[in-house]
Amino acid sequence: MIYFAGDFHLGVPDGNKSREREKQICDWLNFISADASEIYLMGDIFDFWFEYKQAVPKGYVRLLGTLAFLTDKGIKISTFKGNHDMWMFGYLPEETGLHIISDSLEITRNNKKFFLHHGDGLGKGEPGYRLLRSVFRSRLCQWLFARLHPNFGIGLALYLSRKSRISQKNRYENYLGDDKEILTQFCIEKLKTEKIDYFIFGHRHLSLEILLPGNAKYINTGEWVHGSSYAKFDGENLHLLKWQP
Repeated sequence: MIYFAGDFHLGVPDGNKSREREKQICDWLNFISADASEIYLMGDIFDFWFEYKQAVPKGYVRLLGTLAFLTDKGIKISTFKGNHDMWMFGYLPEETGLHIISDSLEITRNNKKFFLHHGDGLGKGEPGYRLLRSVFRSRLCQWLFARLHPNFGIGLALYLSRKSRISQKNRYENYLGDDKEILTQFCIEKLKTEKIDYFIFGHRHLSLEILLPGNAKYINTGEWVHGSSYAKFDGENLHLLKWQP
């Protein structure tokens, strides 16, 4: 079995609720480990992440320990860089065994082709964000942020992240329609030049299962601040499910 989930946004809206969600995520990981061959985390696992040379954001020890335990058992776990946790470098692979994927990944399993990506910066929309994304991912920007003392840099980032849309109480997203959804349009355009069976994204914060031309399917794994959805590929079909402990 192959599992997909993301947008945990650990760290918001506050420490106590984040820790409760972290325990729930660990319960889910331990549950699916019974039959998981691969697990893909679709990005924004943390609401903020930056690795200094000798320091990382404190907390998340339950999740990191669970990930290390599962990878030690031989389960391959990969995570995509999201727009909130794009500053992942060597610490997580070294300590937990995670494979970090910076952009898109195409895989074929049981003759089914998957296109995987966090979902940010794709398609023709949001040109301003794509520019900002390239700046944040630049070595210069990373070097400059690393010059800030961790107490200030991480503290400032956490303060700003708690003002993000996912952390706001009762802040829900609406599907805008196939013609206005950037990721849906990206899938449709991609299918004109390449056969893909399944597109899987996070980022949008909606649990979505959209039928595309050619019997392809777009799955968005949703988020875990207000929900707890994930996708499962059983070798034949891809299902969008909800975790209920």
